Amino acid sequence: MRLGEKTMSDDFASRSMAVHLVRGAVGFGALVGSIALIPVVGAVSVLLLPVGVVALRGCPTCWAIGLMQTISRGRLQRSCTNGQCTLTVSDTA
Repeated sequence: MRLGEKTMSDDFASRSMAVHLVRGAVGFGALVGSIALIPVVGAVSVLLLPVGVVALRGCPTCWAIGLMQTISRGRLQRSCTNGQCTLTVSDTA
């Protein structure tokens, strides 16, 4: 990589689609459960919130970004040089 050139990192991507979908199921399930279980178990259900946040790697938007990164991993490459960014199909795909 040359000076002034940036490439997109896979900050939120998972190693496979299956792993990412499991993380989503656990994360969204924990978030929904933390609210839906309040009438049943009371405020203790709020303890599921951190589980959901960790599984989603921050928030639902972070998970969605990771899903797109996981899908496009190895297929698309973004590079920025001198303020101009381009998206190209990778040769290794």
